[in-house]
Amino acid sequence: MAALRTKLRFITSTHHRRYSAASILKPDSRSPLSGKEKSRAALTLLKSETNPQRIIDICRAASLTPESRLDRIAYSKAITKLKELNHFSSIRSFLHESTTRSDLKSERFVAHFIVLYGQAGLVNEAITAFEGMEEMGIKRTEKTLNSLLFACVLAKDFDEMKRVFVEFPKKYGFVPNLDTYNVVIKGFCESGSSSSVYSILGEMGRNNVKPNAETFGNCITGFYKEEKYEDVGKMLEMMKDFDMVPGISTYNIRIRSLCKLKKSTEAKALLDGILSRGIKANLVTYGNLILGFCREGNLEEAKSMFQKMVNSGLKPDAECYFTLVYYLCEGRDFEAALKIYKKCLRDGWVPNFSTMKSLVEGLASISKVDDAREVIGQVKEKISRNVEKWDEIEEALPK
Repeated sequence: MAALRTKLRFITSTHHRRYSAASILKPDSRSPLSGKEKSRAALTLLKSETNPQRIIDICRAASLTPESRLDRIAYSKAITKLKELNHFSSIRSFLHESTTRSDLKSERFVAHFIVLYGQAGLVNEAITAFEGMEEMGIKRTEKTLNSLLFACVLAKDFDEMKRVFVEFPKKYGFVPNLDTYNVVIKGFCESGSSSSVYSILGEMGRNNVKPNAETFGNCITGFYKEEKYEDVGKMLEMMKDFDMVPGISTYNIRIRSLCKLKKSTEAKALLDGILSRGIKANLVTYGNLILGFCREGNLEEAKSMFQKMVNSGLKPDAECYFTLVYYLCEGRDFEAALKIYKKCLRDGWVPNFSTMKSLVEGLASISKVDDAREVIGQVKEKISRNVEKWDEIEEALPK
């Protein structure tokens, strides 16, 4: 009889959780949601939710786990939202609750939660989670150390990153590996202390840890950020010492860095150089240049880069389309923006509401009202959100 009561309680509890999950994640659902359906519904709701308690309820209803890619994205979205709302108490309670869930008691999962603490800027809590692993019966390894270091970098607490790097390997018996050094180098470069990477590279050599493309990529990014071009050259030479030939990923880092410094013309010259040597550029290469020229207000060059990319056989991605439409509207080149938008629509994407509103109103301002109305109709057909707003915008167009 006792066993039967226990079983009935379990069935009732399970049914209640399923019902609660469905009522929160998908109120119109008449049947229990699958794991993937819960994850997708949670992610959709989190994008627009601004109530801290609702954000937590959505995550709980979905029973998120870092094992799933969709769930990892949902976790990250939830933490970002709560941070933007300055609701750090909710972040603390939610992540503490996650670390103590019996189904998530493994180093892999705790390492992920440590990173999420860093994303929220809660480094002390990340360290507490790290130090409490032994009590939870979870063994710490270099993987968790690297996650803690990365949490410090995400939180931009570079002093704490240095302390953890110096003290924790000795304290907990870890041997820094390639990932450890790469995270620390990234931290130094992001903090404006790129010259410190030379001492890290020296330590790697003494410990027989060979740097990889990521190592040098982080170094190059840092030296460009500080405009230490001589050091960039040294890194490129050092790559040769390790029999590493700079490929397109390294050139993309250089091109992106130059564009961030508003030196897109120099970045384009670098592109021309690699193309002449038979190295094929990719979407990332052209995307960096298009964004760089757009930010500098050189829309003609941005359009030229777009055409060059298409002519090379590469298919633009959504981000590339969205960037161009946005900046062309900002530059009041509405006819060019309309052409790019039409290509974007053919590939199945539509820029966000504010960009499309800018395009519609811009077309109307240059007496292309019919085009504006056509765009509104296409957007309403493609996306069900904001239909009432589009109706109001259409009503306000010149007759």
